[in-house]
Amino acid sequence: MARDWESTFREWAKPPGVTEQQKSDNAERAIRAAIKDSPDLSKRDIIVFPQGSYRNNTNVRHDSDVDICVLCKDVFYYDLPEDNTITKQAADIGEASYEYSDFKNEVETALVRKFGRDMVKRGNKAFDIHENSYRVDADAVACFGYREYFRDIYGQIKFREGTQLHPDNGGIIRNWPEQHYRNGVDKNSATSTRFKSMVRIIKRLRNEMQENGVQEAKSAPSFLIESLVWNTPNNHFGNSEYVADIRNVLAHTFNETINIEKCREWTEINGIKYLFHFTQPWTLQQAHSFLSAAWDYIGFK
Repeated sequence: MARDWESTFREWAKPPGVTEQQKSDNAERAIRAAIKDSPDLSKRDIIVFPQGSYRNNTNVRHDSDVDICVLCKDVFYYDLPEDNTITKQAADIGEASYEYSDFKNEVETALVRKFGRDMVKRGNKAFDIHENSYRVDADAVACFGYREYFRDIYGQIKFREGTQLHPDNGGIIRNWPEQHYRNGVDKNSATSTRFKSMVRIIKRLRNEMQENGVQEAKSAPSFLIESLVWNTPNNHFGNSEYVADIRNVLAHTFNETINIEKCREWTEINGIKYLFHFTQPWTLQQAHSFLSAAWDYIGFK
């Protein structure tokens, strides 16, 4: 008997259950308490907030941990226009004495004090706080702010604000969590909430494909899937059947990723970083191969 994909998709579209959501919330609260109770960090202007699929409500059951940003607002990195139309003095940028490495070490101390050394593992980018019966596994990422300065059409100095972190093995990672969140909310509203439902469905599809040994599914991270769906035009969503929406999303993204010319301007959901830039951890071919395999796995003709 042919599989009832419509029933499957409608089940997969649902967000995680109440119990799993509570465990995610517990992990967030515990990390926030760890920072608040730190003798060093409690003196600083720090905000702790969720990001990634947990905050954006695109997480799926038993798929991902909670991604928590620990952002110190006392210090920010910045970039000024290359044409020197904005100077440090004009932007009122001063010198900072607090180093990122010191901040990350203090975050580690706070987390170990709260959870215990055995429960906290320092990774290259984030601290992994192991799950227990009360909370899910969580990643705590220590960040400073990042500002990209520009002048608006009236000549006023403005900046676009994100976050910046420095992995232990070197390099710089900049993210735009607020822009990602707002654009996802707008997309979901414009598609009558189908956007996030389709993201969950394709993530669950990817998980099942991985379990069944489909190689192409192993190089399709959740962030990439979410961004591919976001780059699908709004008029491709909203059919009476979920199967029709999934067909539209897979067909559009497959056709547009045949070559880079069709999707060169695609961005992540934040609308800032190019989706297929050479610095990304995935390639255009990996995305295209996954979309093709997903189409075949469902059995679309």
